[in-house]
Amino acid sequence: MRGYPGDDRMGGDVAFRTMDATALSRALQASRADTLATFAAVERSARGLAVPYRASINPPLWELGHLGWFQEFWVDRNPQCAQGAAADPEARRGPGVRADADALYDSGRVAHATRWSLPLPDAAGTRDDLARQLDRTLAALQRAGRDDAALYFHRLVLAHEDMHHEAALYTARHLGIAIDDPRWRPTPMRDASVPLRFEPGPWTLGHDGPGFAFDNELGAHPVALPATEIDSRVVSWAEFLPFVDAGGYADATLWSDAGRAWLAVECPTAPRYLRRAGTGWERGHHGAWAALEPAEAACHLTRFEAEAWCRWAGRRLPSEGEWERAAVTRPDAFAWGDVWEWTASPFGPYPGFVAHPYRDYSAPWFGTRTVLRGASFMTQPRMRHPRYRNFFAGDRSDVPAGFRSCRC
Repeated sequence: MRGYPGDDRMGGDVAFRTMDATALSRALQASRADTLATFAAVERSARGLAVPYRASINPPLWELGHLGWFQEFWVDRNPQCAQGAAADPEARRGPGVRADADALYDSGRVAHATRWSLPLPDAAGTRDDLARQLDRTLAALQRAGRDDAALYFHRLVLAHEDMHHEAALYTARHLGIAIDDPRWRPTPMRDASVPLRFEPGPWTLGHDGPGFAFDNELGAHPVALPATEIDSRVVSWAEFLPFVDAGGYADATLWSDAGRAWLAVECPTAPRYLRRAGTGWERGHHGAWAALEPAEAACHLTRFEAEAWCRWAGRRLPSEGEWERAAVTRPDAFAWGDVWEWTASPFGPYPGFVAHPYRDYSAPWFGTRTVLRGASFMTQPRMRHPRYRNFFAGDRSDVPAGFRSCRC
């Protein structure tokens, strides 16, 4: 089972937040290799790159070009790269490898719906751009200082590409495209869930140490947490499916107002990517159906489904503070990393929030999304950290998200 062993390492990979220049150089190249491999799988598929519009995804060719543009914009073209989080995001940039790249790939200025009709370079041209951009990034890294500020944007662009790679895996699964790499497949959870008990008391929520941190993690502050009895691992399919068999999707009393509105639109009778097969269940994964493994984490669930199961089971979702306290203080027993985990906490700023130069990362989504904690089987190991705050709208089921529960 995946988990956080408490030494800033995961699966043998040093967390990207504390990587030095040598480790960053290797990781940037490894991340690009994964990006290109997943893109190639999409390109080779029967559907190819002709992906229909959907609000939750990007066209694969645009996505590929955006990754190179983002890296170049914040590193090689950024005259204040060495200043890290104190850099002026509006500082005048020099030219890039492609003259019109800002008009094509700036996600803050290029409306999502227009990305399907832009005059993008072809796949070969885009790959060539990415190779040149990565060469410039690695050269800049060799010239960079060795403190956290000097390495801030190199760590940021690595995290950005890793996050987009995970999103590309979501897209591939949505499109039924096979990704053969076994690293991105779920595995059964070995251990039974047991309750972990915590006394009421204060907890310092948020990041307060050295290394890289996202702006929404900063502003560590004390919070008063109640006595908590929290599951040691996430809910498995063996634990979730009795809710389905009991008619949970048809019982309106188990759902919130937002959940009932989602039900009315989507009309689900079971979780996404699952189907009944005789007396059992099958799971669709990257273009094929196979018998469901009951010991795997329940996955691709909306926040509404997680909340409804909790009401059915007489449980509740943890707050992000309860989740973080357990992950940090009980790494021996609190297993995480199988799926992203819905919490009961809305996504918002910590006290004293100051936006980092990449302004579009956090602030535009405050108050409209829910915090998820942990990581998933599609997450790069170097991205996993117990204080990382992921955030999605509650109706997203393409994300490999599940949940754990607390005693009410």
